[in-house]
This record gives sequence, structure tokens and C-alpha cells, in this order.
Amino acid sequence: MIYVLWGELYASVFERVKSSIGNTGRVLLAYNTNIDAVKYLGRKDLEERVEKAGKDEVFRYIDSLPGRIENVPQLLGSILWSVKRGKAAELFVESCSTRFYMKRWGWDELRMGGQAGIMANLLGGAYGVPVIVHIPQLSNLQASLFKGGPIYTPKAENGKLRFVHPRDFAGDEENCLHYIYEFPRGFRVFEVEAPRENRFIGSADDYNPNVYIRAEFKERFGEIAEGVELAIISGLQALTAENYREPLEVIEGHLETLNELEIPVHLEFAFTPDETVRKALLGLLGKFWSVGLNEVELASVMDVMGEKSLAEKLLARDPVDPIAVTEAMIKLAERTGVRRIHFHTYGYYLALTDYRGEFVRDALLFSALAAAAKAKLGDVRSIDDVIRAMDVPVNEKAKPVEDALVKEYGMKNGIAEVNGYQLAFIPTKIVMKPKSTVGIGDTISSSAFVGEFALH
Repeated sequence: MIYVLWGELYASVFERVKSSIGNTGRVLLAYNTNIDAVKYLGRKDLEERVEKAGKDEVFRYIDSLPGRIENVPQLLGSILWSVKRGKAAELFVESCSTRFYMKRWGWDELRMGGQAGIMANLLGGAYGVPVIVHIPQLSNLQASLFKGGPIYTPKAENGKLRFVHPRDFAGDEENCLHYIYEFPRGFRVFEVEAPRENRFIGSADDYNPNVYIRAEFKERFGEIAEGVELAIISGLQALTAENYREPLEVIEGHLETLNELEIPVHLEFAFTPDETVRKALLGLLGKFWSVGLNEVELASVMDVMGEKSLAEKLLARDPVDPIAVTEAMIKLAERTGVRRIHFHTYGYYLALTDYRGEFVRDALLFSALAAAAKAKLGDVRSIDDVIRAMDVPVNEKAKPVEDALVKEYGMKNGIAEVNGYQLAFIPTKIVMKPKSTVGIGDTISSSAFVGEFALH
């Protein structure tokens, strides 16, 4: 029976990761940290706002996202785009009046935001893995959202570089707010119904979208990098054709330093509306060891590679066709030379690597446990919280996905050989009523990447 096997594999992986994850060494996390203002959407409230903004104008954006948000109808239409698909998206909010509208709309809670910030709290605050995190703006509120534990940010004092916990970093800089609009499975607005829970993100700070890089990281990066074993880069998704050149030049220099030190670097991709930026990131991928993305992001990359029909296949079915995903990952690996591609979607994960071993699959299992724990509990406070997801059921809808991989590639126990690469597959655990979806993707990717090195 398939699920007896997966149950056994899930049960075996936690203790192995827990006992070894502390040996991975310091992890560098850059570049985006912000404050998430989370709003849980209500049907009546949202319908009234759509009517007031002009339903016809709002519905213009339900099938095609704008490049960035310049007015309230675009904001509401983009939220409905995510609701209709049950898929996450993030756009930069350009206009001050729309930012003011979001501020007046309010929030239900404030949390650590930004991929680097969320990963710092997970890896450092929950797993006890030492991390060095880049924080574009370090306000008192931002600092207070960091957990205790081995979380450090570099601080230059009297010509020397010190690594301090963000709460010990003197100074009160600007707040970087991102507005998160969350909705549950079955959430209905007019005739639009969410097939699954997710959220839309309106980015309302001017630092992260421009990938503002602190002076310490620009001037002393070699010194910072010498003390790390792994690195995860994120937060490049809001760059545009107008502002991407300077930050990407700095980042390329950082990648060259990390490559010289033989430090594996993971790029956590995110929905990137600007085609010019996607092409530029595609050109940089060869300098990364690993990249993580979902079906929307993989389709957007296939699109700029000229693989239009394959991009359409990735968005045509639910669950996503794993054969199309594998074909896309192979094309991406062959085009860029990236050594590891981690694909995560609702219900299953895949990893394509140019190296082999069950530890790749087992790291995916650990990451799925961590994601389920976050969905179930709302937050992973310690690594022992991860085991609390063991009773969450394995996704039954992943059975046809596995069957397709077995038929196409002869997959056995979640591992197959495909075109000179190893393909690893796992069905995930599904929490039917998650407390929140924010940060689950970052939990998946960082747990899988760091977990892989812990196991190996």
C-alpha cells in the first residue's frame, strides 16, 4: 500500500534531521525582511468595497494582473485574481492613495514578513541553526518581531564588524509594511469562489521592492560570507526594468564571492511580474546551486524561455501535471546549469538534482512536515513542533501524481532517474483548515534546503 510506505518514510525522517540540523553551520539570509500586516478577508466587507470602487472596473483585473498597483480597483481586482485561482500573488503598490486606503482598511495582526525574515525566525528561532540576516530597515517594531536564538545581523562600529541580534541593534529606522489579504478554502465573493486557501500581498514599502542593500553588506560582504556554510537569496520579485540593474550587479558580486568560497546558494523565486527582470534572473541562475519555485513561477520562467505551450500546461490542471513539471525543470536545469530545482505545489513536491541520494527525498519529507506544522499551529516555535504534524493525513490526491511518475519514469519509493538527473517526489500532508498560509512556502524551501545538507 502506497500510504503505508509514505507513513513509514515520514515517521523515520524527523529524528534524523533533528539530530543533525545543528551541524549545518551558519546560514546567510538576504535580502528582504519586512512587517506583514495580515487581514483575514470577509465576504460582505470585500463585496461592499468592490461595489464602491466600481465592480466592472475591478473585474477587469480578475483574469489579468497589472504589473503593479496604481489604484484601488487594481488592488481589489488583484485580490480577486488570487481568490479565483486559490493562488498567491504579490504586487508593488505604487500609489500613495492606495497605500492610505490599505492602511485605513486595517489589519488583524502584525507578523514577521519577508522571505529572509520568516526564514530567520524558522531556522534560527525554531531550529537553532545560526543565521546572519540582512534587514533593509531595522525599526523597533521590526526588531521586536525577531525570535530569540542565534539570529544575527552585521553592525559596523569603529571600523569593526560585529554580529548582533536585531533587538540589540541601536537605532529606529522606517517600518516596511506589506499588506497580506488571506482567504480560506471556499471563500466566496459574488460568483468567485476560492478552490483553496491562499493570500494576496500588496507591497507598500520602498526599500524591499528596490532591493535596498545595507552598507555593511555592500562594503564588508567578503567578511560576512567567510563565516557561513549555506546561503539563501530572496526578495528579488518586485524589481522592474527601471530599477533592477544596480541591485543585480551588487548581488552578482555577492554570488561570485559565495561561489569562490564554495558556499551553496539557494534562490527562492517568487512571482515576478516584470519580464525583463525574469530574463535577468534566468541569466543569473547558473551562479546558484539551487532554486525553489511553484507552478505559477515555473510557468513564468518557461514563458521567458520561449516555452509558451509548456507554460500553459503548468497552469492547466489541478493538481499540476508532474510530467509537464519535470519537463520544465529539465529544460531549466539544462539551460542554466543550476544543480537543484525544488518544485512545490499544493499536494506534492519534486526535486530535480544532478546528484543522487535518498537524503534529497527525505529533506522534502521533513519540509512537508514543517509546512504542515506551520499550517496547523500557525507558527513553528521549536523544532519539536514539527513532529506535531505527524498525525496530519498524507494527501490522497497525490496518488495519481505518483502513478503518472511511476508509469513515465519507473519511479520507485519516490526516486527516479530522468535524463541524467535524479527526480525525487513526495506527497505532502494537507491541513484542511490552516491557521494561516503566510510563510508556508518559505518554511518548505528553507527546511528542504538546509535539511538536505543536515542529512548529507
